[in-house]
Amino acid sequence: MSQQQTTQTLPAPCIIDFGTIVDREDMKRLLNDLGRVRYIHSLENTQQSEGEGWIQEVFSDPHRSTLVANGSIYLNIQSFDYLQIQKSPENRTYFDLIQDNRQLRLIPLSNSLQDPEGRNNLNVDFEEMLTDVLSSKWDMHVDEDDCPF
Repeated sequence: MSQQQTTQTLPAPCIIDFGTIVDREDMKRLLNDLGRVRYIHSLENTQQSEGEGWIQEVFSDPHRSTLVANGSIYLNIQSFDYLQIQKSPENRTYFDLIQDNRQLRLIPLSNSLQDPEGRNNLNVDFEEMLTDVLSSKWDMHVDEDDCPF
């Protein structure tokens, strides 16, 4: 009796509103647009710290650290084994990054549906301000060159 090998491939996972994500690229894509979050850091189910910050960068590098300090969050997905998407009793989505006995919970504070630009407005505003300052500095130098004194 011969066995036939099937070359049928399974469909890609489909995770909607809750579930566990182990693929690093999926984790990266999901976390990349969170914007402003409240975070809760726990070790062995004991809260160590909490605060608020902006997701500045999400990356995958075995030689770099995840950093949370001074309102800035740099997430290295290689610091975690998996990500769980869950919903609070108030029906708000939150994300738990898990690694052994460590958990970093991220609770979005900005909503990309309400503010699609999110923190990008901050960068644009800063760039415009910087351009204005440099432009006025340039104008000042030009005016000084025209001055006969």
